[in-house]
Amino acid sequence: MNPLSATKRSVYFVLGWIFLGLGFIGIFLPLLPTTPFLLLTAFCFSRSSERWHKWLLAQPRLGPFIRDWQNHGVIRLRAKIMATALMVPLVSISLFFADVPNYARISAAVVCSCVLIFIWSRPSTPRSH
Repeated sequence: MNPLSATKRSVYFVLGWIFLGLGFIGIFLPLLPTTPFLLLTAFCFSRSSERWHKWLLAQPRLGPFIRDWQNHGVIRLRAKIMATALMVPLVSISLFFADVPNYARISAAVVCSCVLIFIWSRPSTPRSH
């Protein structure tokens, strides 16, 4: 293994832990999305540490969602509903009640809409062959 690949592995490993931390924080802060950070964690660990990647996939609550995405590009229906149920009210509250400039309101609405379109455009179950 050359030093550059060892450096890349180290960077991916550190990024994986940063994304895992952000995903954990996102569990408690609904405006910080948990799922994308967990998927980034899985990506980074898959490039840096087989041990930690396996550990993440073995987690009883997180592993199935990550495996669904990695193997089939699937976002389960329950996850879609939960994401929508949390995002829409929270973003709506910030759009209507926060004292922010209009460009910030429009940006938040556009980002939320794009995220929801992406989520709902993914399959909910693996395609049968």
